[in-house]
Amino acid sequence: MVQKDLYAVVMAGGKGTRFWPLSRETFPKQFLRLLGGKTLLQETIHRLQGLLPKDHFLVITTEAQRDLVHWQSQEAEVQSHIVVEPQGKNTAAAVALAAFKLAKKHNDALMLVLPSDHYIGDAQAFKKTILRALPAARKGYLVTFGILPSRAETGYGYLKASSRALQNGIYKVQRFVEKPPRRQAEAFLKDGSYYWNSGIFLFSVRSILREFRRHMPELYKGFAKVKKALGTEEEPRALQSLYRELPEQSIDYGVMERSSRVAMVRAEFPWSDIGSWGALQEVLQGDPSGNILLGNVLQLDSHGSVLFSSGRLVAALGLRDMVVVDSPDAVLVCPKDRVQEVKALVERLKEEGKEEYLTPRVEERPWGHFVVLERGPNYQIKLICLKPKARLSLQMHAHRSEHWIVVSGVARVQRGEEVFYVHRDQSTYIPPTVKHRLENPGLIPLKIIEIQSGEHLVEEDITRFDDIYGRRQG
Repeated sequence: MVQKDLYAVVMAGGKGTRFWPLSRETFPKQFLRLLGGKTLLQETIHRLQGLLPKDHFLVITTEAQRDLVHWQSQEAEVQSHIVVEPQGKNTAAAVALAAFKLAKKHNDALMLVLPSDHYIGDAQAFKKTILRALPAARKGYLVTFGILPSRAETGYGYLKASSRALQNGIYKVQRFVEKPPRRQAEAFLKDGSYYWNSGIFLFSVRSILREFRRHMPELYKGFAKVKKALGTEEEPRALQSLYRELPEQSIDYGVMERSSRVAMVRAEFPWSDIGSWGALQEVLQGDPSGNILLGNVLQLDSHGSVLFSSGRLVAALGLRDMVVVDSPDAVLVCPKDRVQEVKALVERLKEEGKEEYLTPRVEERPWGHFVVLERGPNYQIKLICLKPKARLSLQMHAHRSEHWIVVSGVARVQRGEEVFYVHRDQSTYIPPTVKHRLENPGLIPLKIIEIQSGEHLVEEDITRFDDIYGRRQG
């Protein structure tokens, strides 16, 4: 049954570090299709269908990822309200922003706060667990969802549940523990009253604002000052000023660990935060030797390894507990027990100014995708692939010209006041500052080679005048 007072607050502002080289800073894990046809963000939205109204989704993200969130939400066929933070300040600020925005129209609404990049293996069991938690949230509890541990995991936070249930399957939380050392995690596993902290929360707007006021008063006062600006043209400027002063703190530490009104519902669904390449072995079926093989991969005599190819053949011989990830512009090779250190590797790339930390060579768009084939001083070459009947925005570039060569399909081109067709092996030229649009009118994918020339070859050099995918103009 649809819960008309329930809103989903999906946290989608993370950076792409742990799944490098497939994820990048501008294209984090939540936008990847790791587990099938849908991205992790779309899976998060899809599993909530039927539980709450389709327009009750708030997705919190950054300015750089706003368009990605918009078109992936469109593909998932929901009307997401995209909430843009000026900068990441951890989860306390993100939840407070969502709560204050909801308070302006529905102070008794319930907020289901959840990450956009987790794996949940049974959508129906997940929804049943949420329904079981609703009465406690309506009574004013801050509800979290505990996962029964299957191993002594040191990468997760833990919850200690009271021995007496508030009601069936719902317990008061007595203690939070952040990522314990191995010996302590083993003790928690034996104890039986400790659960993994899933990072999924449910509470009413009224309750969480009360707890923010009590436990994080400076953060509460800051948002209270900008409340009138929320939902108006003044919101971006007001938030920009506020966020410069906000502390960077998680909601776990800032509120949940301090509140006396925290309850835990025991989760009855398969769960993983998919925190690294190695975690894929928890959620995907391996081959008889325990290998996870994704893409164009061939292996002989390898065991317990994760092997991924985004296109070209990856051949592995005699590997034991290794991770090999091949992307168009970078290759990762590391022991499986060191995948958590990939984050440090990405930081090193950033420090050394290597662009591979920032953007992938293959970038998805709502109309298809493009591949950067080559870059050099004042030029860039791309392969652009448009889906049938897709079209780019009507746009203009201030600092570059573009030369298009059709290699497959037929292109419909608008250049200034002209509209014409370009067939295979034909080309056309787009000068700087000229409005233009590329469209695929056919039933097969359109592929073109685009040669850019200019002194400022960045994606930000796009002024949009019209876009069928709802991306921002200007």
